[in-house]
Amino acid sequence: MPTEEFDRWLTASQQADWRAYLEGNSILWGALNVDLIEACGLSMSEYEILVRLSEAPEHTLRMSVLADYLAQSRSRISHTVQRLERRQLVVRRPSARDRRGIDCIMSTAGYALLKHAAPMHVESVRQRLVDVLTAEELAQLAQFFRRIAVASGRTTSDM
Repeated sequence: MPTEEFDRWLTASQQADWRAYLEGNSILWGALNVDLIEACGLSMSEYEILVRLSEAPEHTLRMSVLADYLAQSRSRISHTVQRLERRQLVVRRPSARDRRGIDCIMSTAGYALLKHAAPMHVESVRQRLVDVLTAEELAQLAQFFRRIAVASGRTTSDM
């Protein structure tokens, strides 16, 4: 509902592109989430936390760093980690470095589940994204989202 006070409305073409992005992104994430849940009982959010922990020294990250890496609120990360903790896939402890922060540490069971889930998730990503696009399109997609991340104040080292 355009008003005369605002002159930067999207054109019809831009609006169609924006909506196609929203729908495609929602469908892709939803399908990847369902695939993971059906394959190993992990949601995409839970899987991403385990991946980040697996890449960290000693499989440990401060909760605030984990939230920043995943561009999610600390509250949302805390709830997701709580679910993982109930399943004994991670543990939380006061930070060994300064005791003010909380560290999230992947357990042996968490690492084993991630190793089980990763090949299935990669196959899902291949089927739903990588094999749908050409190599050039996939590279362009990555370039576009890196540019968006930088414009939002993030760098690829943050991701």
